[in-house]
Amino acid sequence: MTDITGRVALVTGANRGLGAAFVTALLERGASKVYAAARQPESVVFDDPRVVPLALDVTDADSIRRAAEAAADVTVLVNNAGIAAGQSLVTGDLDVIHREFDTNFWGPVLLVRAFAPVIEANGGGAVVNMLSALSWLAFDSYSATKAALWSASNSARLELAPAGIQVVGVHVGYIDTDMAASVDGDKVQPREVAAEALDTVADGGAEAIVGDTAKHVKARLNEDVRALYPQLAR
Repeated sequence: MTDITGRVALVTGANRGLGAAFVTALLERGASKVYAAARQPESVVFDDPRVVPLALDVTDADSIRRAAEAAADVTVLVNNAGIAAGQSLVTGDLDVIHREFDTNFWGPVLLVRAFAPVIEANGGGAVVNMLSALSWLAFDSYSATKAALWSASNSARLELAPAGIQVVGVHVGYIDTDMAASVDGDKVQPREVAAEALDTVADGGAEAIVGDTAKHVKARLNEDVRALYPQLAR
């Protein structure tokens, strides 16, 4: 369990949407400093002296290394940055799929590798990985990236526990952000996602299952695969 009060956090993709909601939630819970990381740090706008814009491209290993050196006081890492290309794994553009994996999977993995020693050296803390209900329900390349990160999160949780680092995976359906702007249907508010994620951090939990969609899919994972994919039963 990790109390946010007095903590130093870093949030990727912090300039808008869910990333901005995480920054706000961390401040409200008493974080002493929040590195708001984005490819264009000038796009980060918060009227709070505790927010420190930080240049970070999660697809660039050198950028990640520089961020870890610049933010050597971090104890909470929120891997939020992501893209949704929605490509077919069979016929889709492989260059686009690779970029999606670099952002959604390799980015968080490299960030964990870079910041785990930092967090351990600072006495332990937490890593929050933004996953999805689509970690469990496959549609396209985006689903595959989140399923891969779900597995990596579980592995990291076991490996980092002895170092005093809690790993929280956050599963949610559609969030009311620009990424899901063209999607019809129920959407969870970003502030709700951030709040439940940080509640899970504070409670010492491993996963935050946010919203009805994610809870519904999670509840059916013990069923035959054809229950989740009725088209297979035709």
